[in-house]
Amino acid sequence: MQTLDELGTLPDADVVRLAQQGRELAFRELVRRYERPVFSLVFRMVRDRETAEDLAQDAFVKVLNHIDKYSPEFKFSSWLFKIANNVAIDHLRRRRLDTISMDGSPHASTASEVEATTLNLESEQESALDELEAKELGSAIEQAIAKLRPEYRACIMLRHVEGRAYEEIAATLDLPLGTVKTYIHRARHELRKALEGLRD
Repeated sequence: MQTLDELGTLPDADVVRLAQQGRELAFRELVRRYERPVFSLVFRMVRDRETAEDLAQDAFVKVLNHIDKYSPEFKFSSWLFKIANNVAIDHLRRRRLDTISMDGSPHASTASEVEATTLNLESEQESALDELEAKELGSAIEQAIAKLRPEYRACIMLRHVEGRAYEEIAATLDLPLGTVKTYIHRARHELRKALEGLRD
């Protein structure tokens, strides 16, 4: 039986296959690989550290309970993020938090655990902001993202924070490719409107 160190050298597909056979260490390895990106994705959706931790745990419980239904024709990460995203959106809908108040910034302990959000909304030819302006813009972007509809927020986070391709976002969110592109276009438009005037 493989040790955790040995499992750490295997590709996701092999580890998932072992998890489907009931190997607890294999599932623990999957959690080790993805607990941080799953928490990061969920946190940016719900904007609360404790809630994000609970929802991320819920997502992994769902993965464990349905690991036998995972099909290797899809990337495991896409399947996992789809579950995590659905858990976060379900929470937001239940709590009617489609628009979240951003009076104040995240606690310092949270900011240290989740890297600052950076989005390339400008032309690459434009001059870079200095460090202070970049920090201010990052905070403003975080606030603007938090006010997006959950569906827009999920798409923009997966595209610009997680760096995922449109096709992978469509698979992760179980949406048509055209819908993903539309959501991202609308999200960018709303973000630009929210951020206009920051550099005046």
